[in-house]
Amino acid sequence: MTTEWNQLVEGLPRWLEASRAYTAQGSVAAYIPELAHAPAGALGITIMDGASGVARAGEADLPFTLQSISKVFTLLLALMDNGEDGVFAKVGMEPTGDNFNSMLKLELVDPGIPFNPLINAGAIAISSLIHGATPAEKTERILAFFRELAGDHSLACNEDVYRSETQTAHRNRSLAYFLKANGVLDADVEEVLEVYFKHCSIEANCRQLARMALVLAHDGTDPESGRELVPRRYVRIAKSFMITCGMYNESGAFAIRVGLPAKSGVSGGILALVPGRYGIGVVGPALNAKGNSTAGVHLLQTLSAEFDWSIF
Repeated sequence: MTTEWNQLVEGLPRWLEASRAYTAQGSVAAYIPELAHAPAGALGITIMDGASGVARAGEADLPFTLQSISKVFTLLLALMDNGEDGVFAKVGMEPTGDNFNSMLKLELVDPGIPFNPLINAGAIAISSLIHGATPAEKTERILAFFRELAGDHSLACNEDVYRSETQTAHRNRSLAYFLKANGVLDADVEEVLEVYFKHCSIEANCRQLARMALVLAHDGTDPESGRELVPRRYVRIAKSFMITCGMYNESGAFAIRVGLPAKSGVSGGILALVPGRYGIGVVGPALNAKGNSTAGVHLLQTLSAEFDWSIF
């Protein structure tokens, strides 16, 4: 084992506890009622390398729904189903600078397609591109893909969170109907939203998330089996979006302070990766005003500085 890996395994609990204090600066997401039950003071992390090494600390076993983290992987599946031209006819490639659930630029900027696949409007459009005859078939394909990347067939949808999202997602429903009016969605709006809410409600823990990140860190190849699970080109596209858009409209600050491809979700999860080396899964349900885990971001900033992980 490398000296860095040994230092990482040894120091991780200490760095995590130092970051835990930052949970007090955030609050759990309450606009999806089921997420409000999450423990605000929790913080967990798992880091995996390509040689089956696992470093973990804190509440790494705490289950949480992927929420917006799932958008990275539905993008990959949509690219595999439709190719680049098919996907980018429906979504753009630019950061917005707006909140993740904003519809402002859909009306103000031609041609009225979402700016990127990682904002809500973009992810709803991506959900419409997943192949399958029914919402259930599309969801099953998404789950199978996620399970393969996580190396764990127990991944499943949290039905309580799914119902909570479905009943309260008035803004997402508005976005979807706006997309339908703009000609971005061809399918039935409610069927597209069912797929979107389902994949946001897939539940994981830090280890499963780290394993999914590890595949991305190795350009789509499973380092354990050597099999290519996702074409390298599509992983490069996803990682580019993670750098520019992955941390909502705090992505620029995260790139400067941490410098790693990452994607957050409002359940407090963060997927991050050190290219060619590590997959990282973090959970810290207390969020800042941008929707990112306060303690999770601080912990990643600490680790990146300690080991000089920034890709820049």
